[in-house]
Amino acid sequence: MASEPSWDDIFGPGSTNPPAPAPTSSASSPTAPVTAGTAQQPLSRRALREASNGRAGSRPRSKRTRRGRGPWGWIIAVLVVLGLLIAGGVYVWNTYGEKIQDVLGIAPPNDYEGEGNGEEVTIVIEPGDIGSDVATKLERAGVTKTFDAFYKLLLADSSITFEPGNYRLQKEMSAAAALRALQDPANRIINRVTIPEGVSAATALELIAAATEIPLEELQAEAANFTQFGIPANSPSIEGWLFPATYQFDPGMTANAAVKMLVDQMFATLDAAGVAPERRFTVLTMASIVQRESGPNLEDMPKIARVFYNRIDRGMLLQSDATVHYGLGDMSSVWTSPEERADASNPYNTYANPGLPIGPIGLPGADAINAAVNPVDGTWLYFVTVNLKTGETVFSNTLAEHDRAAKQLYAWCEESDENAAYCG
Repeated sequence: MASEPSWDDIFGPGSTNPPAPAPTSSASSPTAPVTAGTAQQPLSRRALREASNGRAGSRPRSKRTRRGRGPWGWIIAVLVVLGLLIAGGVYVWNTYGEKIQDVLGIAPPNDYEGEGNGEEVTIVIEPGDIGSDVATKLERAGVTKTFDAFYKLLLADSSITFEPGNYRLQKEMSAAAALRALQDPANRIINRVTIPEGVSAATALELIAAATEIPLEELQAEAANFTQFGIPANSPSIEGWLFPATYQFDPGMTANAAVKMLVDQMFATLDAAGVAPERRFTVLTMASIVQRESGPNLEDMPKIARVFYNRIDRGMLLQSDATVHYGLGDMSSVWTSPEERADASNPYNTYANPGLPIGPIGLPGADAINAAVNPVDGTWLYFVTVNLKTGETVFSNTLAEHDRAAKQLYAWCEESDENAAYCG
């Protein structure tokens, strides 16, 4: 006779507690009758589910919610995604907006129509100005709507040139109308000269000669003898001592009288700023650097002056690219090369020589003079203009901050041909 199965054979090895006995009922009794002709079938999955859910008297399952994100979690997730999409869209539009508009044919017009709105403006074309310089001046003065509208006309005709002088134009002119006006001698202003802030003394003399009957050679000869006008003998030249402004020269005025007019106006401006005669030369030198280094934002001038004073106080080199360029006789670029910055033989090179340069590097206006006299409080040691069109400038306390800002300028210069024209 076969032996009875062991406990381990039935419940597996290691079992210690037998399962609770199944409840006895007529439906489960081994003596219950079975209907003839039928066989018991295994329960279906649905039947098993129903049985476990309480059909056979078992305890029903509790209805608990799944763990996970509640409604606020989903809302926050959606808002984060929307924020990322919006930020990405803004970046794409700011970077490629003009190109997208061009492709879709929805770009706004980049040019005005007509001959202007009647508001007169004077445009000064300096000796040596090229087409991009003129296009920039027209846009900044509000004559043309964009740089591109005018510059494209110049690219289409390489024979176009401009004569130095002062020209009478209007605001909101079409690019073609502005070009015609600059080519028309009738719009050239005679005997009235606007000398822009920051230009060199040599340029100022050329502008006077272009608008008057005074020979340039006579103006240059008078300027060379600058001590006759009260300018100190330790000044290298008349540079910095001619005040930039708009002047009306009477017919027959001599070269001596014309130069004296500008020098006297500079003395009056220095006196109004509270500068003692013995400090004029130093103040003009600092003010000329501030003028050349600043953009169109006048509020930056006192901060720029503070940067240079802070560097002098700490024994640091000024490291002004504008001073290097003046010493080289080339103010057409915003960049300097390592070789140019290392050349200590350039007496205006503030990368290689300590302190202020040997004299002014241009003609400062009243705002630059006031900035040199009254710099704002601050601890900045660096600054860089990150947008040469708007003049947006970043001031920094550390070299690492300054390097990051400089990268903004490099990126801006590479964004478009228009930006590249400003970078030179």
